[in-house]
Amino acid sequence: MNQGSPMLQQADVESHKEEINRIQALRVLSEVTATLASEYDLEALLDRFLGMMVRLSGASAGVVRVLTSDGQHLRLAASQGLPPELVESERLVDINCGVCGAALRNDEIRQTFDLKPCAARTGQPFFGGCRSMVVVPLEHNGRLLGVYNLYMTEERSIPEEVSLLFRSISEHLAMALENTRLMRENLRMTLMSERQMMANEVHDSLAQTMAYMKMRIELLREALLQYESGKALKYSADIQQALDEAYASLRELLTQFRNRMDPLGLEHALKELVAGYFDRTGVRLELENRIPDLDLSVDQEVQVFHILQEALSNVARHAGAKQAWLTLEVDDGHYAFTVEDDGRGVFVMGAQPDLRHHFGISIMSERAQRLGGNIEIANRPQGGARLRLLVPIHPEKVK
Repeated sequence: MNQGSPMLQQADVESHKEEINRIQALRVLSEVTATLASEYDLEALLDRFLGMMVRLSGASAGVVRVLTSDGQHLRLAASQGLPPELVESERLVDINCGVCGAALRNDEIRQTFDLKPCAARTGQPFFGGCRSMVVVPLEHNGRLLGVYNLYMTEERSIPEEVSLLFRSISEHLAMALENTRLMRENLRMTLMSERQMMANEVHDSLAQTMAYMKMRIELLREALLQYESGKALKYSADIQQALDEAYASLRELLTQFRNRMDPLGLEHALKELVAGYFDRTGVRLELENRIPDLDLSVDQEVQVFHILQEALSNVARHAGAKQAWLTLEVDDGHYAFTVEDDGRGVFVMGAQPDLRHHFGISIMSERAQRLGGNIEIANRPQGGARLRLLVPIHPEKVK
């Protein structure tokens, strides 16, 4: 009994230590996860990660290396505790370089106590003060993204539970790196889409007007050569009207490009648009949202916003209205966005066609086609005009 007590006490102590280690590991993992989840800027994310890992592991320095696009090198993406001259020499290393290359090839954590190859390769005295280096691969969904290194001033082996913790942390960091890459790609695609959209709008609103003016100039030249003053005056007036329309369209396009959609989403953007509409136009605008859960992608929201923005601009420019209404509702498997006004209506007998109005409708129709939807335009029975944008709801979202 007396001989067994110390053994039991020792077992209790070991069990207590293991429990403490598990709790510490969970705390470390929780802190790392919180850090990676709260940062979207890649440089800031890696700096915070390394600072935390150096502190938690007791390392003197650390680096993160990411695989280059050619798959042949490791690029230094972030560093903590390295002298500037070493950072410069470590900017780009071969993928098969030493322990880092071995860790990547075998997708396993490596620790070395011999840093002489690193010192010989770089010619830097920093490695003389290091007693060990840990290399942890960064892998996400079977795809190797790079490694992170921790430089220790003590010559001690990493316990198995710490190795498992490092591996778990590497998976979280790899996921954060992949998410950041996807965000950059998404931003790149968004910018390309915006530029294409701007080009389309310039083409639809200005290029067609310029083509019309070019044809009228040719007719004007022929009329002048034949001394037909009546026709010359008519063509000159047409050109003047088209020039005025082109200038107004250009100013409007510049205004739209400066005032892109609110990043908080379509509903918030429409509320902001309605809030300042009367001050800008002198027309009262009421918004009624009957959709409890509007569910559109970011690209769809942008297209819808610009269609409604153009429709409301047309009300202000052409309708002669005092009151307008903007309604959002669900109708037979479609999101329906309706703009109405109490003005003179769209189709007025004997009215002179407005080139800018015509091109504005063309732009709206093209945007609606990108959404898989369509636009309906009609006069209201009680006076004024109605424009209705119908966007199909994804089948499983139809109530």
